[in-house]
Amino acid sequence: MKNNIFTNPQLKKRHKKSTIFKYGALFSVIITSIFLIWFLADMFTKGVPAFKQAWIKTEVTYNEKTVDNPRLAIDKRLRKLVSRADLRTLPRKVKEDPSLMGKTVSVWVLADDQVDQYLKGHYTKLKSKQQKYVDELKKSGQVELRFNNIFFTYGDSKNPEYSGLFSAAVGTVLTLIVTMLFAFPIGVMTSIYLEEFAPRNRLTEIIEININNLAAIPSILFGLLGLAIFINFFGVPRSSPLVGGLTLGLMTLPVVIVSSRAALRSVPSSIREAGFGLGLTRWQIVKDHVLPLAMPGILTGSIIGLAQAMGETAPLIIVGMIAFVPDAPTSVTDAATVLPAQIFTWASMPETAYIERTAAAILVLLAILMALNAIAIYLRKKYEVKW
Repeated sequence: MKNNIFTNPQLKKRHKKSTIFKYGALFSVIITSIFLIWFLADMFTKGVPAFKQAWIKTEVTYNEKTVDNPRLAIDKRLRKLVSRADLRTLPRKVKEDPSLMGKTVSVWVLADDQVDQYLKGHYTKLKSKQQKYVDELKKSGQVELRFNNIFFTYGDSKNPEYSGLFSAAVGTVLTLIVTMLFAFPIGVMTSIYLEEFAPRNRLTEIIEININNLAAIPSILFGLLGLAIFINFFGVPRSSPLVGGLTLGLMTLPVVIVSSRAALRSVPSSIREAGFGLGLTRWQIVKDHVLPLAMPGILTGSIIGLAQAMGETAPLIIVGMIAFVPDAPTSVTDAATVLPAQIFTWASMPETAYIERTAAAILVLLAILMALNAIAIYLRKKYEVKW
């Protein structure tokens, strides 16, 4: 009797295992997608309200008494409803426009964070009388929610309604510039040497193993390394984009080296052999032929490494970039913070207004990271050479 392959027990068992594996993998994808959608929906729900901020229209009196005590410049019932940070700008406004002295002007002032949260339907500490008064102002058109430009143009503040991402964004840009200036040239030159010039011996193998191990160790250890080398030994200013960039550069270096070596390895050996056949030196072959062909892959790996460094917080906490920094840095040696550290700081604040600002900052960071990955994919697709 011939053995039918369709009735073979071993084949049936193999197909059964294949089906179980298939649906197990599909189940994993579904669970991952659900958690991702849940996370994004939660961030959008909490973060989108932060892009609007409450403002109150009121009469402001400018005189010597109110310049010395800005809270006296507005109606008594509004003193606990408007932002103290906004009122503190009154003397500056008088200094910029002296003609305001002795006048009473109707202006829009920034509302307190509790008013802002009440208008958005969140938990608030406003008393019932204050809530009724805010409702009256809203009916009369003296309270409204506007686009929160403060969130994008101001730095951190102890007043939630006056806090923004600008100083952290500038600190992030300066830090990443230092990171790439440090990691990219050193990483690319190291990969070129190891892949094209280094002899194949035990020392080279040890170096390669250690580079691969560095790409896998916890990021906080790079923070300790940056603290020991750059701050304690070289005296680089603490909490500065310079020390932050150098620390992240150490962390990004293995990623750049590994990705660059993979890009160089993808160039066919026939390119090198043709160069040798024409009498070119190894350096000429690498400089004029291998490196240009490998550059799209090198750039892709470097951008992905930069995106990974941008999302790091642990190493920057160690080197002091978690400090309260209201003003944007003007150089790489000024005190600064970065977006992940700013998110970490806001997440630990007790005020409810910081919850939506934390979520909004996460959305901004996610958008930047997605843009960097999109650029990496575009460069790879556009300049990739098919062999």
